[in-house]
Amino acid sequence: MVLLTINILLGLLLSARYNTVRSWPHRRLPVFDVHNWTAYIALGLVFLHPTLLLLSSTAGFRIIDILFPIHSPKQTLYNNLGALAFYCVIFVVVTSYFRSRLGSRLWKKLHYVSYAAAALVFVHGILIDPELKNNPPDPFDGEKILVEGCALLIVMATVWRIRYQPKKRALKAASVRKVDYEPV
Repeated sequence: MVLLTINILLGLLLSARYNTVRSWPHRRLPVFDVHNWTAYIALGLVFLHPTLLLLSSTAGFRIIDILFPIHSPKQTLYNNLGALAFYCVIFVVVTSYFRSRLGSRLWKKLHYVSYAAAALVFVHGILIDPELKNNPPDPFDGEKILVEGCALLIVMATVWRIRYQPKKRALKAASVRKVDYEPV
């Protein structure tokens, strides 16, 4: 959860063309590389997460319940949300691998699936019972607070990113310069 949150935050910085030399921390950082590596590590953990259910003697999950959880033994709806998030994360990472072949515009549109993945991961993480006993979610449980905090952080960063929009800022600066230089 934390790794996916960090990855999305780095992606938002990249999309805003945040410059770590001009702005904090005032030194060159490999933000793009860290963004890529957090995605690959997160993908590995996304594969590991449901695989652990297969090792549990009490969960009762089979491989088909992991890949297609429509009839999973416990918390079917929440497992389906988790599976959709799983497939969305795979889609985002695979399409990113083929970014140069897809072209920047198409890739960027496809990359918006990461927001759907994040929403699904957060809903899955908040609603599912970690003990798989169909207990109602406790919003003040430590794990749930972590998930809720990550979700809130992503929402706030996304709002910042929408308001920041480097293209609009550049157009606004250009129009101000044009007005400043018009003869009177």
